[in-house]
Formats: sequence, C-alpha cells, structure tokens
Amino acid sequence: MTTIDITDITYGVEHFGDAAAPLILLVGGTTMLSWPDALCAALARGGRHVVRYDLRDSGKSSTVDPQAPAYTLRDLAADAATLAHEFDDRPAHLAGIGVGGMVAQVAALDHPSAFGALTLIGTRPVAPGPVDADLPEHDAATMQRMFSRPMPDWSDRAAVQEFIATSAGILGDDPAAAHVTAGRIWDRTPSTEPAVQMANQMRTVFSKLDCTPRWRERLPHLTIPTLVVHGRRDPFFPLGNGEAIAREIPDARLLVLDASTAIPDAAADQVAAATLAL
Repeated sequence: MTTIDITDITYGVEHFGDAAAPLILLVGGTTMLSWPDALCAALARGGRHVVRYDLRDSGKSSTVDPQAPAYTLRDLAADAATLAHEFDDRPAHLAGIGVGGMVAQVAALDHPSAFGALTLIGTRPVAPGPVDADLPEHDAATMQRMFSRPMPDWSDRAAVQEFIATSAGILGDDPAAAHVTAGRIWDRTPSTEPAVQMANQMRTVFSKLDCTPRWRERLPHLTIPTLVVHGRRDPFFPLGNGEAIAREIPDARLLVLDASTAIPDAAADQVAAATLAL
C-alpha cells in the first residue's frame, strides 16, 4: 500500500499484478479494504494490473472533515477517471463495491472515454436516502438491530473491532473476517476522532455527501460491457437493487452469489472469472 498525490489530493492505493497489464481499477466502498485480498489476487492472476484505492475521507486518502465533505459524488467519479488515466493510457475496467458502486456508475456515465468495462457489486442505482418505489429498501428488522446498539468508544481499537464484527453477524456476513478487516481499517485511519473513525468503518460520509443529480435514468445509455454482482441474502441493498441495474444497463450480466453484503473468499475465483470475461 502506498499513496499518490495528484493536484491537491492524496489517494491511498495498492497495486497487484503486472503494471503493464490492462488495468482494473477498484473503487473502495469507502476504503480499499472493502475489496477482499483474495479477489484482488485472483484478478491479478488473470493477467490484470489491479489497483484498489481509498475514497476521499477514508484510509490514506485526503481526510479533511467527513461530517461536511466539500466535494460531491461527481467529484469522486472524476477522481476515478483521473486515477485511471494516471495508471494506464488505455480505457480501464472500472469496478465499484457498495457505495463505491454508485461512484463507479457515475464515473462510467460522466467519463465514457476513461472506461471500457464496468463491474458493480452490492450497490444500487440511486443515492443514499429514500429509494424509488420499485427498489427494495434496507431490511427494516436488520437495520433496527444494527442501529439500536450504542456506538463503541471510537478511540478503543478492540471495541471498534467487536462492534464491526457484531454488525457483520447481523448482516449475515462472516464476523471473524470483519473483525480482522476492522483492525486493518483502524490501523490505516489517520485519526481517532469519532467522525473520522465512523467514516472509515461505517461509510457515514455518504450520508453527508451531495449525490445530485440523479443518474438512474442515464443507465440505458451505457454501452460498455457490464457485470452486476449481488448477494442473494443482502439485507442492506437487497437483491432487487442489483436486478434493477442489470435490467437498465443494456446487455448487462447479473451474477447472484449465495452471500450477503461481503464477497466471501470462497466466491473470489467465481467473481474474478466473471469479471475477467467482460
């Protein structure tokens, strides 16, 4: 893992594979560690230069004030295009996971010359907040269990790990894997300030971000090969959200995993193979 400075922004990045190989750029959701190591390695073995990176206000990227971001979703999309051009002159394969999938959708729409393929994992075609009537909302019972608990002491690494592991169990993900990842995210977070820790661990910056204008109606204009991956048991962005994206992007392929919100290591080769087939 390293950093790269472009204009006045620092990005936390990590490279896998041959730097001369075709680029797959992985948009973090929000930190790069939302992309499993096993999947990154599998993509690199498939002959790709894989780069995962932290969004602003997360990981080793520029952190100012996650409670009042001075940038928009479209700025984050422009960041993806900037990084793609920085690492390869050829159009990149762009992949986004979770809220990073929202960034990736807008990036592919706003910067069509930068990207030649698109993979969207566990995301939805609208911004955080109220959803369209035809899209399934967060599972209410799961959200009640998630957010009725007291927040941890964000200055206590072990307490944060335990909180995140319990959250993973509520969502149907692997608590042990989440515990390890939470510790790695903690170690890469530049401050123990609660707002900064929450932005890194819980993606709270997106609740403050300007995500206008809508982009769902533009999805039928995408002409690049697209893969949509979604967990069958995802209670946060239920499967109907991924199905809607796959319907609205012409010729998109939908891969449904027997999973919840996270990509299990056991599914890494399957997701990699589908991604590399685009």
